[in-house]
Amino acid sequence: MRHLTRRHLGASAIGLTTGALMPGPARAVAPSRRHRGSSATATRGMWIASVSNIDWPSAPGLPAEQAKAELAGLFDVAVARGLNTVVLQVRPTADAFWPSPYEPWSQWLTGVQGRDPGWDPLAYAVDEAHARGLRLHGWFNPYRVAFHADPGRLASGHPAREHPEWTVTYGGRLYYNPGLPEVRAFVEDAVTDALDRYPLDGVHFDDYFYPYPVAGEVFDDDAAFAAHGGDFDDRGDWRRHNTDLLVRGMAERVARTRRGAAFGVSPFAVWRNESTDPLGSATRAGVQTYDDLYADVRTWVREGWIDYVVPQVYWNIGFEAADYTTLVRWWSDVACGTGVDLWIGEAVYKVGDPAQPAAWQDPAELSRHLDVCAEHREVSGNIFYSASQVAADPLGAMTRVREDHYRRGH
Repeated sequence: MRHLTRRHLGASAIGLTTGALMPGPARAVAPSRRHRGSSATATRGMWIASVSNIDWPSAPGLPAEQAKAELAGLFDVAVARGLNTVVLQVRPTADAFWPSPYEPWSQWLTGVQGRDPGWDPLAYAVDEAHARGLRLHGWFNPYRVAFHADPGRLASGHPAREHPEWTVTYGGRLYYNPGLPEVRAFVEDAVTDALDRYPLDGVHFDDYFYPYPVAGEVFDDDAAFAAHGGDFDDRGDWRRHNTDLLVRGMAERVARTRRGAAFGVSPFAVWRNESTDPLGSATRAGVQTYDDLYADVRTWVREGWIDYVVPQVYWNIGFEAADYTTLVRWWSDVACGTGVDLWIGEAVYKVGDPAQPAAWQDPAELSRHLDVCAEHREVSGNIFYSASQVAADPLGAMTRVREDHYRRGH
């Protein structure tokens, strides 16, 4: 979602404009996942972004009762819109929305990284979501440390301050280095702590693995490549291997830690363009998740390493460079026969935005997306970005979705 009011974090309308757009591992046995195919009800979800206070809390440092009321209100919105799943961001920038022994309290919660809010937001979220019959997936960003490049601004005792050798500065921001085994192990430990302590229904990674490309800059992992590159001649292949190791390792930890919990990923929707790879989609995206984020999501799905995939198909039907229908069909073909659940990510934030193509000025556009999904049996749900937009219901588009697709017994 790269859209700043939606996943600069995880989405990614990045590089996509009309016309030209900016520019394998060994087979493994898939973990056995009880949840696969076990739900008779389609997933109807929304993302709740905490980073930069996009959705919740509305501002850092809110009194506990106000923060609780806001979160409960968003859960009520989910129920009112006919949804059954919320994906709550609880580790936005190498920090935590629970009392983690690994990382400091989030600045987006308290206003000061490391400051104890005096309550446990994740415990509250699980209780309130489940009380309403909602499934709750914890959303964790693996490698992003800070939207600045100064380790001295991090909380005292922050792992990135204690281990500066774990970090890379890129594009004016601070990241953990995915090429270091100790970093991957730490990320898995930090995420698993939440799953071990709370009855989460799932663990969710967004589209950020290696960071999105920044023009004129190089992600400096030379030392890590020299130390851990092994027999890899190609830096890109090595980076993809590192991401594979994180995904497979996390999948195994989820399976061992909480029976029935799902592990899924929400990638940028273009794996590769067909012009780059005949296995790719008939798109012209300037970003390709395989080549630019070093995330071979197609392989993860085909090999069954993850339980579900939510490609962020944030473009309208008929968008020339990345057509919604084309991408849903492509992902359906990828997921076919794998047992991996396919849910489609939807860009509610574009509805009614005058800067977007004309299709987004039509209140029926989102509803038509679900019509397209209904034509593909592999699609078993949709997740909407993001909660504040689901609540705002621009042009009445979410009301239209509920009436057309989410009525009781529909």
